[in-house]
Amino acid sequence: MVRTFDAIILGAGAAGMMCAIRAGNRGKKVLLLDHATAPGEKIRISGGGRCNFTNLHTSPSNYLSSNPHFAKSALARYTPQHFLDLVERHGITWHEKTLGQLFCDNSAKDIIRMLLLEMQAAGVVMELQQEIASIEHGDGTYRLRMGAGGLVQAPALVVATGGKSIPKMGATGFAYRIAEQFCVGLVETRPGLVPLTLDPLLLERLAPLSGISVPAEVRHGKTSFREALLFTHRGLSGPAILQISSYWREGDAVEVKIEPSLDVLPLLKAARNHNGRQAPQTVLAEVLPKRLAQFLAETAGVTAQLADLSDKTLDKLRHAIQSWSLTPAGSEGYRTAEVTIGGVDTKELDSRTMAVKRVPGLHFIGECVDVTGWLGGYNFQWAWASGHVCGDAL
Repeated sequence: MVRTFDAIILGAGAAGMMCAIRAGNRGKKVLLLDHATAPGEKIRISGGGRCNFTNLHTSPSNYLSSNPHFAKSALARYTPQHFLDLVERHGITWHEKTLGQLFCDNSAKDIIRMLLLEMQAAGVVMELQQEIASIEHGDGTYRLRMGAGGLVQAPALVVATGGKSIPKMGATGFAYRIAEQFCVGLVETRPGLVPLTLDPLLLERLAPLSGISVPAEVRHGKTSFREALLFTHRGLSGPAILQISSYWREGDAVEVKIEPSLDVLPLLKAARNHNGRQAPQTVLAEVLPKRLAQFLAETAGVTAQLADLSDKTLDKLRHAIQSWSLTPAGSEGYRTAEVTIGGVDTKELDSRTMAVKRVPGLHFIGECVDVTGWLGGYNFQWAWASGHVCGDAL
């Protein structure tokens, strides 16, 4: 027996559930399938368990894509305020952190519960722990055979199975395999929003700094981010590093400016005039973690008393702190990457509906598409927006 629906959506994550809700609210008979044991697993672990569900400052400039204009339509039609209105209708309390980031006061599970309630109200049929054995398309219909042998069909198929990031949460490259089956072009994928690793020699030198976090500006080419930097036992992490990792390519250097709002040279000169018997690391330890201050002074070879140091030498120390160039060895990969960069080529899709132009009824939404947001709620907003406009078109 074949069960028939108006639309079949693969992937019960943020984009898939939002698409199902919108289509269901429009009276469509929707089936949502996922191989996981629970929906919204990435939502559950996001934001330290509190889900950074959107960003008030969302604009197309916060996204990476081979076509920077592609996301404009969806983001304009479903804004952060639209999602915030939904959150507030469900009585979910929230707070704003820095840079427009919105988090649940209580738990990310509140967002999942909200989406499940919305799907229930919209009449969406959700089936979990379903493996897709095959997908066929003919006569305007998509026919899917489940691993257990069940058959379902619909004139519309939406792929919302995400990218390759965090495989322990069930991430796979399934969306890309479907794209290849239907000859839909792909942009090369790579890990994004991911910690960067360092070569063994540099890592050994930095080992005493593991666990230290400092404000920093990290730059790659013309792109820079001012947020926290964290030294780890593998290399560098923290928001500033995660952000720049999406732009970094293997073999490239990055520039690090520690405490970017602090003018180090006048600080050192003033300390030299006040008490020249101090070591420079002693002065730096007033504004930097002690271990980091010592490391930077030793790296610059500036350890004599301040009274014995010229302006040129002090500037050398400033340069070591606020113009530090290093070349990462690589990244931690999809294991810890928050997103996948690249994916389904936006040239293949209609930006208003997320439909494949050459394959009627086939849609791709969310992370599997070549649209990747910055850290800070932007990727969830893309999921809500792309899911909503797709559901509007089904």
